[in-house]
Amino acid sequence: MSLLTHILACLFGMGSWVSINGLWVELPLIVPQIPEGWYLPSYLSILIQMANVGPLFVTLMHRFRPGALNETAVIYAIIGLGTLASFLLGFFWKETVVVAGVPRSVALLVLTFFLAAVDCTSSVTFLPFMMRLKPQYLTTYYIGEGVSGLLPALVALIQGVGVVHCLNNTVSLNHSLNSSVTFDLQAQYQPANFSAEVFFFFLSAMMLVSLVAFLLLNYHPAVAREHSSGRYTNGVKDESQKNRKWAEQKPMMDTCEPANQKRRSSFGTGAYSWMQVFYIFVILAWTNALTNVVLPSVQSYSCMPYGNNAYHLSATMAAVSNPLACFIAMFLPIRSLLLMAALTVVGTGAGAYIMGMAVLSPCPLLVNDTSGGVIIVLAWIVFVLTLSYVKVIIGVILRDEGHSALVWCGAVVQLGSLLGAVTMFPLVSVYSFFSSGDPCNTKCP
Repeated sequence: MSLLTHILACLFGMGSWVSINGLWVELPLIVPQIPEGWYLPSYLSILIQMANVGPLFVTLMHRFRPGALNETAVIYAIIGLGTLASFLLGFFWKETVVVAGVPRSVALLVLTFFLAAVDCTSSVTFLPFMMRLKPQYLTTYYIGEGVSGLLPALVALIQGVGVVHCLNNTVSLNHSLNSSVTFDLQAQYQPANFSAEVFFFFLSAMMLVSLVAFLLLNYHPAVAREHSSGRYTNGVKDESQKNRKWAEQKPMMDTCEPANQKRRSSFGTGAYSWMQVFYIFVILAWTNALTNVVLPSVQSYSCMPYGNNAYHLSATMAAVSNPLACFIAMFLPIRSLLLMAALTVVGTGAGAYIMGMAVLSPCPLLVNDTSGGVIIVLAWIVFVLTLSYVKVIIGVILRDEGHSALVWCGAVVQLGSLLGAVTMFPLVSVYSFFSSGDPCNTKCP
């Protein structure tokens, strides 16, 4: 195994969702300085789903015009666009334009759409590209994808985004006969250690690193030796290689089965029946809906009543759990469909507890007890750890099934995220179904 190729695959995967993940963790610093205020997260959700036009186009091209789309060129284009958009955000995110008599952050919204298009399209281009390398490097790619959420979160912690101090606030109540004085705690957000501009330049640098990593994955001689025996050009297997003596690498899940086994379906290698393929894709859509949209949209509601420390700790540990799950999958790549179902049930159960606490906010269970904060943090760790492992294993399984299977993998990932957003957006932003807890004044019976 080539350590250089592992590092490059990780850095390449880091560019998949780093821009949008970074934008989300920077919201507490951005929102007070733009006219949209806290309506911005709702706008971002809509823009991200509109950006699914990118993966839809790529998927349709692979379906109806296989080989017509230059996969490598598309990846160069989207990483370059993401680098440029992140860099421009550092200059223009606060700029406003009057639209219909109301000031709007047009530059921020337009550049965010481009970033979302880049990240969404990466789901159907980055994964199929990894088909060119040996299967072991796919798990490293997933580690990089997890780092794309972890690294911006850690930088935001260093920056001091969302740090709250509870200060005494004296309130005088004057009446006709007497007056009284009450003391209350008021949440005051602390100034950041460095500006949002610097943070966006950091995101641009991360995208640039991903671009360089992709360049080296294509042209470095040491990486060329790590290519799988099947050669791919523009996403289509190169037929000119069929007469070579290289043996096509056997699917990792079929190692114990006879070579002349009857195909169970026309999907990939035929190792799985159509019912099993449907089952795998349903779990993939479900896990991505929960981890990408549904639970992150209620994270503040589920954690904030337990205090600011519980909120930040849960966000940080969740970000750490993602690459940790990928790291575990590198050494324990168990492809059992039964284990996949069991882990999905465990992760969904933890997610159900988190959702329940978000619904009960601002007075969830054990709100005045230290154990309540401990349980909610553990729930977030279990939720992200189990479902991230499931997503990696599904990616490894579909990698064995071929290039087309990975394209559909990316498409189903985006479909699951879309369904999650369509479900949660009206509940959170339109009907205000959830009530936020005050980190300084949580008063419950």
